[in-house]
Amino acid sequence: GISGIPPIPTGYNPATWVLEVTTAAVEERINSDFADIYKNSAQFRGVEASILEFEHPPAGFQPLKFDTMYSQNLLSQFFLCLWKQNLVYWRSPSYNAMRLYFTTISALIFGSVFWDIGSKRATTQELFVLMGALYSACLFLGVNNASSVQPIVSIERTVFYREKAAGMYSPLAYGAAQGLVELPYIAFQTLVFGLITYSMVNFERTAEKFFLYLLFLFLTFTYFTYYGMMAVGLTPSQQLAAVISSAFYSLWNLLSGFLIPRANIPGWWLWFYYICPVQWTLRGIITSQLGDVETKIVGPGFEGTVKEYLAFCRIGQIFEFPEEIKYAYLDVFVFLGPADYKRNSIFENEFHNKVNIGERLLASIFEH
Repeated sequence: GISGIPPIPTGYNPATWVLEVTTAAVEERINSDFADIYKNSAQFRGVEASILEFEHPPAGFQPLKFDTMYSQNLLSQFFLCLWKQNLVYWRSPSYNAMRLYFTTISALIFGSVFWDIGSKRATTQELFVLMGALYSACLFLGVNNASSVQPIVSIERTVFYREKAAGMYSPLAYGAAQGLVELPYIAFQTLVFGLITYSMVNFERTAEKFFLYLLFLFLTFTYFTYYGMMAVGLTPSQQLAAVISSAFYSLWNLLSGFLIPRANIPGWWLWFYYICPVQWTLRGIITSQLGDVETKIVGPGFEGTVKEYLAFCRIGQIFEFPEEIKYAYLDVFVFLGPADYKRNSIFENEFHNKVNIGERLLASIFEH
């Protein structure tokens, strides 16, 4: 043994004992470095001799080699990674249970704010409020999903680096499993949020529109969640990922065709409008819920059905949009988005101009 180091007690955990007797404090007490003690030991010299002996194969033998980099094929790696990820998620109630709790509370708040507006489509003003509800329904939880998944991915990334260096599995198998394991949780989240909001907002009660509503919610929550994962994967730290993600949330919101219609977006930013996923969500969910509605509505300079009105806006007709609705939309963004959307003097001036934001929005959404 080493002078000054007590022997391991009978029945004591060897790993615990080693950790206790090899601390810096013990080295200082015995005035020795454990690394130097090991280098000067017969055990070290024996290990070094074995390495030199087995470093070169005997005559007539070839060095050990494998046909593939990994011991299992890609499909087996994927199922093993999926099993591991499933255990990680099942043992992370702080993430999944809180996500379900937040989803339920958010759905109840959203439903109470937009209570029964789905059945109120007699005027263009009521139609604009309904479209704002559809838009905010997708955006609200999407941003939360992208933000809340980042700590989980960041923690698992440390384990992934270690296991990848050991050659346990391919990054492709790991990435596919990490993406797939989220889908059941997102599906359940979509069902909870969709059932509560669809019934409280009182959208049209048809199976086709209900399932289309769930579909667009599911796709939106999924790409927001995957974006949060990607942001962590492309940055060296979770903190930097959160900063970059916040910038893209603002850009997606700003250039989705809602705040700034397509016709008013500068030409050098149009490319971002077309690749913005929120813009396609906006098109899909509004079209699926309102594109075939035959309800008669009236508004400034128009009288006809909702379906005809959407087609009418498509050719770019401009009418005055009620100012209180503009502020209602702004309040939604104050609640959902960063502080930049607060009602400051810039937005006051913008809202007081004579351009119809709601009409330009519709023209932008349904414009080819």
